[in-house]
Amino acid sequence: MAVPFRRTSTTKKNKRRTHFKLQVPGMTACPNCGEMKLAHRVCKNCGTYKGKEVVSK
Repeated sequence: MAVPFRRTSTTKKNKRRTHFKLQVPGMTACPNCGEMKLAHRVCKNCGTYKGKEVVSK
């Protein structure tokens, strides 16, 4: 089994992991109430989706 000759430096390790991070979900403002919501999902505040009431409160 192959064994690395030298230890991987912190800089080399961190450069490899530059894309390994958390991503913020795509948030949009609800056109009905203005509350921030996830894109392509029903608004949790007013219950509308694409201008139609889907969930009644």
